[in-house]
Amino acid sequence: MHTGLEDLPDAKERWAAYFVERVRGGVGMIITGGILPHACSGHEAKLSDPSEVEMHRTVTRAVHAADPEVKICMQILHMGPLADTPDCVAPSPIRSRIGRYVPRALDEAGIEEQIAAFANCAALARQAGYDGVEIIGSAGYLISAFLVNRTNQRTDRWGGSWENRMRFPVEVMRRIRAAVGPDFILIFRIPAMDMLEQGMSWEEVVSLAKAIEQAGANVISTHFCWHESLVPTIATMVPRAAFTQVTGRLRQHVSIPLITSNRINMPTVAEAVLERGDADLVSMARPMLADPEFVIKAREGREDEINTCIACNQACLDHVFSGKLTSCLVNPLACRETELRITPARSAKRIAVIGAGPAGLACATVAAQRGHVVTLYDRAHDIGGQFNLAKRIPGKEEFHETLRYYRRMIDKHHVSLQLGVDVDGALLRQGAFDEIVIATGIAPRTLDLPGHDHPKVSGYIDVVAGRVTPGKTVVIIGAGGIGFDVATLLSHAGVSAALDTDVFAREWGIDFENHPRGGVTGVAPRVATGGRQVTLLQRKASPVGKGLGRTTGWTHRIALQRRGVQMVSGVVYQRIDDLGLHATVDGQPRLFEADSIVICAGQEPDRALYDQLVGAGMHVHVIGGAFEAGELDAKRAIKQATELAVAL
Repeated sequence: MHTGLEDLPDAKERWAAYFVERVRGGVGMIITGGILPHACSGHEAKLSDPSEVEMHRTVTRAVHAADPEVKICMQILHMGPLADTPDCVAPSPIRSRIGRYVPRALDEAGIEEQIAAFANCAALARQAGYDGVEIIGSAGYLISAFLVNRTNQRTDRWGGSWENRMRFPVEVMRRIRAAVGPDFILIFRIPAMDMLEQGMSWEEVVSLAKAIEQAGANVISTHFCWHESLVPTIATMVPRAAFTQVTGRLRQHVSIPLITSNRINMPTVAEAVLERGDADLVSMARPMLADPEFVIKAREGREDEINTCIACNQACLDHVFSGKLTSCLVNPLACRETELRITPARSAKRIAVIGAGPAGLACATVAAQRGHVVTLYDRAHDIGGQFNLAKRIPGKEEFHETLRYYRRMIDKHHVSLQLGVDVDGALLRQGAFDEIVIATGIAPRTLDLPGHDHPKVSGYIDVVAGRVTPGKTVVIIGAGGIGFDVATLLSHAGVSAALDTDVFAREWGIDFENHPRGGVTGVAPRVATGGRQVTLLQRKASPVGKGLGRTTGWTHRIALQRRGVQMVSGVVYQRIDDLGLHATVDGQPRLFEADSIVICAGQEPDRALYDQLVGAGMHVHVIGGAFEAGELDAKRAIKQATELAVAL
């Protein structure tokens, strides 16, 4: 997984520290993020010249020094038509749906140049001390672009028939093996199900795997989906281990080990995959961001202490595809190993944290881990704050895991948890605390609109918590993340797709059993709806949902559209009455008839206690939603809370 550390001026120190942390956590093999074999984009992470070897050698030495038994393989990634440069190349001049440029079609000399670049890169990786390399042959990058008719329209020996289209990856593998010798691990990442209309057939996948094995591969790693496919594979709405059955089927056709991946985030899930015979090895990227000690905790029977990846993508893949440094929403220490560490406090302080939402939980548990004596207060009768709402949304069930983790950390680090308590200045003075942290979260913004107190109007908290059951025709005011969550909840029927692979396959048009071309060709999505007519409104004139996460927002938009949710932008709200919501859209009057109107129009910091304490002359810290509400942002809240706890 690319982290962005590879591209930094101090890459070798920070990248090495990142991997060593995972080695100490018990991993058996590391596969790095993508390293370019050729100058084909603006990324700095390239290995094509001997002068670049030393940076990589620093990393491999650090890994092997931490544990000589751990293998580290460098991923070779030629971005092809997805490279962010007008000089990008491909088998044919066909622009990807997500690419910025029309690629230049490679001629015969150009193809030879690229094959030689792969071989040279692998040879340099060996010099740098890597135990092997992984060649990315999937996801819409250069190699996979040769494999599919839609991106390879050549008529020479590199296109046309299937035998010609698979010639490029096979030749790349053959030349790499010749360049590195027999005792070097070669992994090929194959597009086992590319999720493209008219993509690769199952027979083509099998024949490619066999040819790659014969060309010198030691291991095949299965990958699912091109980046431009309209099927989610990495979002939290995807069931755990949803695609491993494809790996298991391919495993019957080759004699070398197979790796499987995607949404495997707990030891029990990985064990079940292996027990079913779906794979020989399990790879995890995001779970290793969330908890570098994942493996050692599993080995020691401490699964309840694992900080589980919830597949939100907010700090990892959204960052990767925006050119930012990767981290993790639930573990902001990830990729900051040289600058943000949890170390014992110089002296133990008495710390009060008020608010047991994400920010308060992170601050309290990290501070207690450092040796401080921490009391955590909340007026509610359970921890979690807004996470208790998020976990109720179909497709966000993983939020239960984060709350399980924090409950365990509260017990392990002896945080004194005081629930159902309204905190005031007198209580805090009585506790004689050295530090007071306000993490009281947010309060939903009151809508300044005539009729806002009409009986058919409800706030999103009451709806999500189940205290209010909306009618058959629902209008949602506000189309941010909360508005989308409410629309998902109210338009949903039956079992959550995140909990059932068959439901997921049906809703996204995947045929795992027959594996048509790409796994999706000719398969129409079928979505169960809750029988409500839901309309999602926003003031902004921009497309509804534009501000959602880069790697997940499109999945939410498509899912709601398939459930018949109407989305309207450019709405000016006027009043609410018995008929519904009166408004104008693009300057034209419009009545949105509704049985129920749900307000998701933002939130404000809940700073009443903070203001009271500051007014009384007390020194306090404020974090999370109480510091800045905006769009609810657990990533920012947990990061800010962790940084404060490390500094106290």
